[in-house]
Amino acid sequence: MIIVGVGVGPGMLTEEGINAIRKASVVYGAKRALEIAQEYITCEAKPIKDYKSLHLLPADAVVLSTGDPMFSGLGKFAREQDTVIPGISSMQVACARTKVNLTNLCAITAHGREWEPAKAELIRELKNGRNIFLLPEETFGSLEVAEILKELGIEAELYTCENLGYPEERIAKGTPENPPVPETNLYGLLVVQKGNS
Repeated sequence: MIIVGVGVGPGMLTEEGINAIRKASVVYGAKRALEIAQEYITCEAKPIKDYKSLHLLPADAVVLSTGDPMFSGLGKFAREQDTVIPGISSMQVACARTKVNLTNLCAITAHGREWEPAKAELIRELKNGRNIFLLPEETFGSLEVAEILKELGIEAELYTCENLGYPEERIAKGTPENPPVPETNLYGLLVVQKGNS
């Protein structure tokens, strides 16, 4: 199978990704991924019904993954013989919009999983002086991270990054004392320690 990252929003597909989609004999993806890539799909497009059965797809099947497949995406289902084509991730777009350098950034995901390991990793990386891009969970987001920063005595800027790449894109900036509150459940949280941008 060929896993193609379609980017976090419209207009963020790479040329390599577009070429793979155009050549595909069948394309699978979630509703949002199919919508982002629809102008390049020239074959049958099917919604993914069972992610655990992706390994049963033919070798030439294209599977669309929102953002980048290797950042909390469908790349986790890739086998050795599969191809993964990167896409522009929410982390890349958030850093570009806020002008935060990627070289001191740690990516953490709590989305769709237990948040305790993400919290432990967040604390460890903050203590190591790293900036964080977090894909939060409903019960572990900007407000909880702000409390952790206050407990650790770390000065930082927090950015909630919502609907990146879409007309309704919204980036709100705050501090641990006055954290930004997202308007949606699906967002990225960027934590930039003072003197670390």
